[in-house]
Amino acid sequence: MKKALPILSIVSLMLLASCSPKLVGTWQITGYENKTVGGEQINVSNIGTMTFKKGNNGLKEIKYSVLANQVSDTSAFKWKLGEETITIQSDGSDLNKTWIVMKNSGKTQVWKSTDGKNTVQTLELKKLKETK
Repeated sequence: MKKALPILSIVSLMLLASCSPKLVGTWQITGYENKTVGGEQINVSNIGTMTFKKGNNGLKEIKYSVLANQVSDTSAFKWKLGEETITIQSDGSDLNKTWIVMKNSGKTQVWKSTDGKNTVQTLELKKLKETK
């Protein structure tokens, strides 16, 4: 039994690691929607990338314009994964919040969140192929 315990521990750790989403890598932000209860809606697509690094660090490279508003966000962030959520921590960013993971696959992610003021944001990500 003593020999089986280390093997069971290793197998358990491998199973836990394989169940976690494969966020590490670079993701294209294919869609960002900001919708208010009153009906105002902003949709932008292909606005940049988010790179998730090991150690829960990352880098955003986002650039888009809506009407006369220019948005540029090239900054580092920290991320923390929950069971059904992901939290992005980054100063001065619209993405700085906890998101509910609506869809999670190795190739696509769909997250939703709110600003607490009757506005819902949706973020759609597509994993870019890594070049070697």
